[in-house]
Amino acid sequence: MASSRTTLALSGLTAIVSAGVLTVSLAQTPTAAFPAPLDPQVWQDQEDMTWAGYKPIPGTNWGDRAKAPGRALKVALMAIDFEDQPFVITRPKHSDPFGNPQVDPVPRGEVARFYADFWGKPGPLNHGHTIHEYWMEQSRGKIGIPQIDVFGPYRMPRRLFEYGLNEHSQQSGCPDGFTCDGRMERDADALWQADAGADVVNSYPIKLRIYAGYDETSVWQEFGEMKFAGREDIPEIWGNPDRTKPRWVPTRYVPWTSWLAGAQQWGLSSVRQGESSGTITHELGHLVFRVGDNNNNPYVTPYRRVGTGPWDMMDRGSFNGPGGPHRRWVVPAAEGASMPAGLMLRNRLAMELLPIDQVVQVNRNALAASGPVVATLAARAVEPGPGAWAGLIVRLDGEAPQDRTPSCDRTADPVCAGDPVFNNYSVEVVQRIGYDSFTPDSGVLIAKNKDRQTNSCGYGCHAWAIDAHPEDINRVDFVKPNGEWVMRTMADYRQLNDALFHAGLRSGSQYEWKDEANRLHFYVIDRRADPRGVLSYVVGVRSLDGAGPQTRGVRAEAPASAPASANASAPGYSVTVTNTGAAPDRVAGHPGAAVAAFASDIYRVSVSLEGSGWEAGVQNALVAIQAGASARVPVFVRRASGRAASARVTVTVVSESDPAKRALSVTEVRQ
Repeated sequence: MASSRTTLALSGLTAIVSAGVLTVSLAQTPTAAFPAPLDPQVWQDQEDMTWAGYKPIPGTNWGDRAKAPGRALKVALMAIDFEDQPFVITRPKHSDPFGNPQVDPVPRGEVARFYADFWGKPGPLNHGHTIHEYWMEQSRGKIGIPQIDVFGPYRMPRRLFEYGLNEHSQQSGCPDGFTCDGRMERDADALWQADAGADVVNSYPIKLRIYAGYDETSVWQEFGEMKFAGREDIPEIWGNPDRTKPRWVPTRYVPWTSWLAGAQQWGLSSVRQGESSGTITHELGHLVFRVGDNNNNPYVTPYRRVGTGPWDMMDRGSFNGPGGPHRRWVVPAAEGASMPAGLMLRNRLAMELLPIDQVVQVNRNALAASGPVVATLAARAVEPGPGAWAGLIVRLDGEAPQDRTPSCDRTADPVCAGDPVFNNYSVEVVQRIGYDSFTPDSGVLIAKNKDRQTNSCGYGCHAWAIDAHPEDINRVDFVKPNGEWVMRTMADYRQLNDALFHAGLRSGSQYEWKDEANRLHFYVIDRRADPRGVLSYVVGVRSLDGAGPQTRGVRAEAPASAPASANASAPGYSVTVTNTGAAPDRVAGHPGAAVAAFASDIYRVSVSLEGSGWEAGVQNALVAIQAGASARVPVFVRRASGRAASARVTVTVVSESDPAKRALSVTEVRQ
């Protein structure tokens, strides 16, 4: 869990003192512990998610169509089908080879309006969620899609496979007598223009082409290697209508899939979508905001870790939704890929959806002169309240190279972030509410980011999440027809399901992280929830090269005697910790942060005891306190076994800025 590049501090370490000896154990998941964890990590896998997991944002309904967006995106939806592929949604329920549609048939003439309403109006089929709601939530009402105009349906001049087999070296699967070099947008737009006129077509900056059939990205694996033992085992119904040719074709990521799956068109950022696709928000991110993909190829060796995985809509977070990635073939698309993740801080700023004055901005080099920065960050799905911020950014300033991370070999190390060309770190809070309901966890997300996308990760990337659990997540991807388990590779985006940081000891995650090369130490100091259940976290960042000129100091006060804890969640007593240091009068080098952000010191708390058969501990090894202020640190003590009637508990508090500044408290605890 440590490398020459970074060092992880493990909050899964249980720091419990028994009979005067410090006992340390590593907990991968929260277990029964004393004291109980403050912020246990309990993440959920995508395949286990259901619609029951959706939690609305308290006090806000961005799907309310009475709320007008500041900017309404003008969208046209055009529906097209083919001689060999009717709209799936027009067929009898469960009648096609894929097992679709999941609902009763819709007349062909109503298909365009059906999909416009499915993506644009809250209803039972979409469980009340729309692409309008998504963009309203991410932009806090700045941008929305209150209306989708419909055109068609139009019958395309060529068969679906003539368009679908024009990519990924699939032309060899083209049946004799046909040419598989079609360009769907060109032919579809010609039909639309002939019907509606060039002026109408050109009046829409966003043209959404819904084509009959499937998005190949949602079926190539499920109806390829997951369904068939090998390419020679594909039955005729899934094969090429030209019986002289194989029943399989190559596909984008692997050597083969069934011909029927491979003959589907692959969705593109030109905003064309098969009936199985729920990734419209992702494609709009490309088209409207010019933000690139951040996802890898998880199927080829050497494996390369994904950038941000399920935590951002411009990465595989576009696949979020009930059932996860292997349920994206459903028609209509109401499971996997139907509820994309929110946008990470980097992309919210790049898309100008978040006011920069809601973000604490500091410079790495100036932290050595100012001392640590401490901030309360609100869940990204909500507006930050008084005293809270939407996120924190640490710019890697100074002489080149700004990113001083040692080079690594991405062909040999799957978790290598590639070339050290990142420009800043971001810290934000994810809570499973709103569209983030279908992210795997709630906690603190730390990432390093680029101002501009490059191919430095071995693929186009602009952000790299710091994984609190960089080890293999060791989960099954799917089971082959012969019963063989296929494990998720290190490049699978779900490796980041447990990536978030959590506050306190024994959480099952981590509460701090060091980037030695870039001389930064990140802290997750505390977790809070308001009366509505909205989360916020207190976080801090300090330089490893200095702590500022201000005076540091600490005092710890505790009762001389106290009773034992009633249970693992009830403290026996508290230690009052006071920051006796001074706050800075001013700070320099941080144009995006107020002086108040540097008024606190961060303290590390530890416990020792004397007494046979007794245990003692704290829930949190960290506390941040403003200069001149005090905070109470709960201490938990119990007699687990043995005959000693009392125990002597010592709590030590040490300044992270100046470890020479420390304080002790001693308390005698009786049963």
